[in-house]
Amino acid sequence: MTFKTSKQRSRERVVQALYQYLVSGGEVLQIEQQFLNQKQGKISKVFFSNLFINILKNRSLLDEIIVPTISRETEQLGSVEHAILYLGAFELKFSPEVPYKVVINESLELAKLYGAEGAYKLINASLDKLAQTLRKVELGS
Repeated sequence: MTFKTSKQRSRERVVQALYQYLVSGGEVLQIEQQFLNQKQGKISKVFFSNLFINILKNRSLLDEIIVPTISRETEQLGSVEHAILYLGAFELKFSPEVPYKVVINESLELAKLYGAEGAYKLINASLDKLAQTLRKVELGS
């Protein structure tokens, strides 16, 4: 078993919470509390809440920047893949302190863990394209 940092576990839980929201709708604060109250594995509660709430606040913007990087409409994405793309796109756009390679790698690990077979390829291609535009300075281009 590999060791996960509290931020890695927080990202994992964000994807789970986003998935639940995308599949069943529901009250955002209720879902947030449900995931904050889970006992297994220590997470960074502030990091989790910041990501979960702000991803949902910025959903339409995130969809706008994701759409040009994928070969289908976002409605055609599986909910797991959509949740992972939301997380990756959000961090690329709004968390410049997290290196783009870390954002992409974390997203790929989550896709391999929870996504459909081969979904990591779509996520890798999408986030790589996003990094080209959102992280030009970091990429040195």
